[in-house]
Amino acid sequence: MKGTAAHLAAGSTGFQLPPLALYVHIPWCVRKCPYCDFNSHAAGPELPEEAYIDALLADLEQDLGHVHGRELTSIFFGGGTPSLFSANALGRLLDGVEQRVPFARDIEITLEANPGTFEQAKFAAYRQLGINRLSIGVQSFQEDKLKALGRIHDGSEAVRAADMARKAGFDNFNLDLMHGLPEQSIEDALDDLRIAIAQGPTHLSWYQLTMEPNTVFWNQPPELPEDDILWDIQEAGQALLAEHGYAQYEVSAYARDNQQARHNLNYWAFGDFLGIGAGAHAKLSSPEGRIIRSWKTRLPKDYLDPAKRFQAGERHLDQDELPFEFLMNVLRLTDGVPAELFTQRTGMALTDLAAARGEAETHGLLLKDPSRLVATREGQLFLNDLLQHFLP
Repeated sequence: MKGTAAHLAAGSTGFQLPPLALYVHIPWCVRKCPYCDFNSHAAGPELPEEAYIDALLADLEQDLGHVHGRELTSIFFGGGTPSLFSANALGRLLDGVEQRVPFARDIEITLEANPGTFEQAKFAAYRQLGINRLSIGVQSFQEDKLKALGRIHDGSEAVRAADMARKAGFDNFNLDLMHGLPEQSIEDALDDLRIAIAQGPTHLSWYQLTMEPNTVFWNQPPELPEDDILWDIQEAGQALLAEHGYAQYEVSAYARDNQQARHNLNYWAFGDFLGIGAGAHAKLSSPEGRIIRSWKTRLPKDYLDPAKRFQAGERHLDQDELPFEFLMNVLRLTDGVPAELFTQRTGMALTDLAAARGEAETHGLLLKDPSRLVATREGQLFLNDLLQHFLP
């Protein structure tokens, strides 16, 4: 971090073990989308459900030393398309997880789902397992945009998916929606938002399509809207969401009152999370304040190979990395976090931030509030510029 030597305060560091969540990666999907850089693979005629659940539980078993007596506050099934797995398979996994790590009474359990995989009975069975939140990958309701994105569903299926989610008992669900799509106009983007809002989700993830390396779009980029159109879409969309009661609380996350995604809030507040499954990542703390980031074997065939290790690598965070790592997450939140959370999550004194914090405030990127760490409106728009002040 510029201008300061990061160090743990002498004596009591103030570090506190953060809340613990669990991320479960299901790496298969019906078809790989051209924009997707996630660890996902087209499914064959049969999924190795039983073998994969066995592997997930064995993987978790090896990570139990990082739990340190905590309970799970949330679980997130991501992918890929986790809704390709049967309720029986996910039920066996949830039972096995709870036998190893206790669940908080109000645990949030989220399942990512593709509208093209929705079946009423299947989703009712998911709800009976205790899965209490869905994240439905809509991306758009317009046929030409869905085709350009390589999605397997159409707009009417996306609308039906939201209706089926409610009928299955999910009163808490998110819709994933993209903007800045190929040849998208401002009105196209707002039409997508209007249709999404009409479905009554408790949460909307609304984010701009980006070209990521190692994707089809990176090698064969489509024609995207110009920057001034993207800016107009962003401003008009945020106004529309606010008008309908969806408050922005993170760069691309909007929620009704008290319906923020608790699992994602834990990420952004620099909480801890176990990660199991092919390519899953984890961030874990020890009671002494050491923080490790780790990642699992990426290819499903290797992950399922008993001769190979689940964990592919790990990295201990050095003390001088912690301010940047912490702020890279918490400054995504529109309201930031209490300043003392820095010490609780890193064990470092707030004075270690003083010089860089002062620079960022002088440049109008960080709010001058001694009790909170929160980006200004300009800081949110130019987050990378803000974070530059806290680089090691």
